[in-house]
Amino acid sequence: MITDKKIIDKIEDALAEIRPFLESDGGDINFIELSDDWIVKVKLIGACSSCNISMMTLKNGVEVVVKKAVPEVKEVVEISSL
Repeated sequence: MITDKKIIDKIEDALAEIRPFLESDGGDINFIELSDDWIVKVKLIGACSSCNISMMTLKNGVEVVVKKAVPEVKEVVEISSL
């Protein structure tokens, strides 16, 4: 697990950027960890956890914003889907 505070802060800032859009639909997202192979693990909560387009939101929204902030990130995955 990668624990570099600067990198984690960039990921948290990216999630904060997209959080208002998730909250407007009754959901939210929590950062869980950054794995050694640069996979960001998150947990979708609230309405996002049961939304039928949550994976599209995760890949086309969250992943894009996180990769823009930290280009080394390979993927963003939702932990309940692992």
